[in-house]
This record gives sequence, C-alpha cells and structure tokens, in this order.
Amino acid sequence: MAEKNESPPESDRALEISRVFDAPRRLVYELWTSPRHMLRWWGPRDGERDFTTPVCEMDFRPGGSYRICIRSPDGKDYWQRGEYREIVPAERLVFSFAWDTPGEALHDTLVTVGFADHGPNRTLLTFRQAPFDSAQGRDGHRVGWDQCLDRLAAHLAQREIR
Repeated sequence: MAEKNESPPESDRALEISRVFDAPRRLVYELWTSPRHMLRWWGPRDGERDFTTPVCEMDFRPGGSYRICIRSPDGKDYWQRGEYREIVPAERLVFSFAWDTPGEALHDTLVTVGFADHGPNRTLLTFRQAPFDSAQGRDGHRVGWDQCLDRLAAHLAQREIR
C-alpha cells in the first residue's frame, strides 16, 4: 500500500491580509518599490522595538531579484530573498519570498500585493502569501506582516514623504 502524503487544507496554506492606508495608491506602491523607503519600514517589531533593515538590494523588474536583511533589536540578522514575477505599476506586485538561512532548505512562497483606490487619497492594499507548510507557519508570518504593515502606515503618516 502506498503511503499517503496529505497536504494541509488550502485555508491553512495561505495568508491573506487587507488594509486601508490614508495615502494615494501611487505613494503606497512607491513605498513597496523603493529601497530608500523600505529601509525605513520593512520588518516586524520585537516588543516595543523595531527591527532595522541594514540591507535592501533590489533589481526591480520582472525576473529581477531582491535580497533584504532585517536585524532584530538584539542584533541578529535574518536574510530574505526572492524574484519579482510580475510588476503592474501602482496596481500589483508578485514576487517569490524565502528566508535565506544558512544550512536550511529554502521554502519559497509567492507574495501578491494589490493596490486599489479606496476613496479620495486612500488605498486598499491586499496581500496574499502562499503556500505555507502549516497553519503555524502561516500564523507566524501573519504576525510579522501585520507589524510590518503597521510600520508602513506610520511611515506614510510622516509628512516629508508626501
């Protein structure tokens, strides 16, 4: 008899987040596609302290790659990498995402970020990342991405970027 290798249900394998930002769609998109902005908001929080982003390398074009380092408040570096699959300016980004940890197998997920007008000078951002190996992996990423999107909202609130 063959051994069954069952995958988790699709609902456990995908992360979906929607957020409305008080900023025009083109500006929200620019903050996702500009290393100078991403250095200021990319990464989660550890308690009350933000991770920093000391490295953000982007070859921003379909087929181009990116490599980002986020640093925890205690100084530990976490590397991310991926490839841009689809770019529709101010509408949609699709890119692969993987943690690049030495000695560990890479597990690529696909991230899709949509940008839509949501009233005057507001943007509906839709985020989807999949597939995850487990609900636990998905939920860990939800915490990180929620914190990251909170930091994006705070960055957008700064007047000098508008």
